[in-house]
Amino acid sequence: MIGRPQPNEAASYYSTYIDRVTSDDIVSVLATQLDETVAFLSAISEEQSLQRYAPDKWSMRELLGHVNDGERVFMYRAMWFARGFQDPLPSFDQEIGFKAADSDNVSWSSHIDEFRAIRSSTLAFFRNLPADAWLRSGIASDNPVSVRAIAYIVAGHLSHHVGVLQERYL
Repeated sequence: MIGRPQPNEAASYYSTYIDRVTSDDIVSVLATQLDETVAFLSAISEEQSLQRYAPDKWSMRELLGHVNDGERVFMYRAMWFARGFQDPLPSFDQEIGFKAADSDNVSWSSHIDEFRAIRSSTLAFFRNLPADAWLRSGIASDNPVSVRAIAYIVAGHLSHHVGVLQERYL
């Protein structure tokens, strides 16, 4: 059992995501999220996915593109630290990333397929992670973070944005 991260394993602002996950079995949470999220997203139409809940807010496609990019960034950090690299990693400016992605010109079904592929890769990584690697850590965005905390951040980040879709878009 991997257990939950301690408060000192990530910057305090990540508690917003970490606290959304109540289970001690993060790999099972990530696996369950894959199936549940694909089913949820698949019920949204291509036309509906272009909607915004306010003029200055992301479309559903942009939001899912951000989720996909975020998971990639978090997983690069997890791999980097799990494999013992010590060099600090830079921050990720979501506004720069979302603008360059041009997500509204990618079909909703392609975004869902991309999510499925990224999360499958995330699961393969964590399922094969040596036990001692979960507690390895490093510096990302000028803050210490452990591999274990990153796993919880990934799950909580998705949970947060699925909640936004449910509450503000649908």
